[in-house]
Amino acid sequence: MARGLKNRWRFIDSPSLSPQENMRLDESLLASADEPIFRLYSWQENSFTIGRFQKIEEFEDLQRYGDSWAKRITGGGLLMHGFDLSYLLIVPTNLLKNRSVKQSYEYLCEFILNFYKNLGLSAGWAKDLFADLLCHTPFCQEGFEPYDIIIEGKKIGGNAQKRTKDFILQHGSIPLFKDDRQKSGYSLQELGVELSLKMAKDLLKESFMKTYGVIFDD
Repeated sequence: MARGLKNRWRFIDSPSLSPQENMRLDESLLASADEPIFRLYSWQENSFTIGRFQKIEEFEDLQRYGDSWAKRITGGGLLMHGFDLSYLLIVPTNLLKNRSVKQSYEYLCEFILNFYKNLGLSAGWAKDLFADLLCHTPFCQEGFEPYDIIIEGKKIGGNAQKRTKDFILQHGSIPLFKDDRQKSGYSLQELGVELSLKMAKDLLKESFMKTYGVIFDD
């Protein structure tokens, strides 16, 4: 069990927001951070985000979604939303000072791995299962990063980081329901796990608390 994070964290349970609102809030929380934060949030239907180094012009076939998209402050590829639960971590860098960037990914994704395992799913890291297939692609769910989580041979969700001098922002997505726009990857529904958004939030929050031994100031 991973331990070592500061005991008390601020918890934010956000309503469903537009992609622009969600990304502005993530960025604002990082800019004003003075404590560790754990936020859970969802998205309006038929929305998506792209990585900070991507250009919307690269995805002409997605212009039908109008302005229902936003650019993340983190890297990575295009990710569809509206059927998923997302999280945000704002972590003081001094809590992870002895870990490299790669080690911090493994550490900060441990609660997600435990979340899947607690649902009875056999989840593991891409680096351990597909070491020879690690790659970058324009679409988040089509590539394998070392600390992507794999279930039954397919990637589920995704995670990305943004670092400042004093804080690390990490956010990511957990697909709850099947969505035809998602051409690869898995959702919990496709794995035979039916969870409402509220239940998923409760279980993910519980996994975070148990994994790192933290207490939330709601």
